[in-house]
Amino acid sequence: MAIQVAPLPSSFMATSMVGYLISLLIVYPRWPDFGFAFALVFMMMFVASVISMTYAPEKDPLMVGHLHKRYKKK
Repeated sequence: MAIQVAPLPSSFMATSMVGYLISLLIVYPRWPDFGFAFALVFMMMFVASVISMTYAPEKDPLMVGHLHKRYKKK
């Protein structure tokens, strides 16, 4: 049985990187428990986006372009 990986948008990866930096630089010095928890969550988001980027099927972005052409404004 093959693993099916959903393709994630690139904004998901950007959000995980920015959130990780904010949680380490701003939240962790004030509240170490919350800073560690947020950093852990954003790191898991980053790992999920890398897995999605590596193993996601290549045909899905093509289908999005196909739907865009189908529903053009007249």
